[in-house]
Amino acid sequence: MILPDWEELLEWLKAKFWLVLVLLALALGGIHAWVTSPLHPPPGILAPEEPIQGPPVATAAWVFHDHQLVSLATFELHARVLAIERYRFDRAAELSPVDLAMGWGRMSDSSVLDQVKIWQDSRWYYWTTPTFPIPAEEITSHSANMHMIPANPWVKRQLLSLRVGQVVHLRGQLIRAEGRDQWKWASSLSRTDSGDGACEVIWVETMEAP
Repeated sequence: MILPDWEELLEWLKAKFWLVLVLLALALGGIHAWVTSPLHPPPGILAPEEPIQGPPVATAAWVFHDHQLVSLATFELHARVLAIERYRFDRAAELSPVDLAMGWGRMSDSSVLDQVKIWQDSRWYYWTTPTFPIPAEEITSHSANMHMIPANPWVKRQLLSLRVGQVVHLRGQLIRAEGRDQWKWASSLSRTDSGDGACEVIWVETMEAP
């Protein structure tokens, strides 16, 4: 009987182990890339409705993650996701793990969006276009960067699983937040403003993304 060379066998097992780990990492990376890759809907307006804003449901503040939140208005939105930026380390990430740039009306139409470059950075939303497929005022009034505060873990999972190009229907409240350190964050109450303070800060209570 020939006894195996245990050192060679051990080296063979180590090589296979690392090969399996590499293949598993590649597979998981491929799955993640596919799950998070943008969707490319055909041309056409996907979200024709204007956002709906109403009076606040209550004036009393509530506490969320050591912040006091106050409702400024009820808010309902049916819109297309134009860009997604997740946050973990900035001050606002204690409340909002993700910003969504959202578009409705002609800003949900792929034939328009194919001509507009959109990106996000540091809680801001930017766009540029060399051709202006629609007027600049319409781009501003029918798209916005929105800071999403999930009201519960289920909504948080939904928000973090979104893909660019999806159409989302959400309901919640535009809010003002204040931390124990006097840090403050207040939502815009207009769809036509731009610049500092123009983003919506949304307490997201329900969300559907077919």
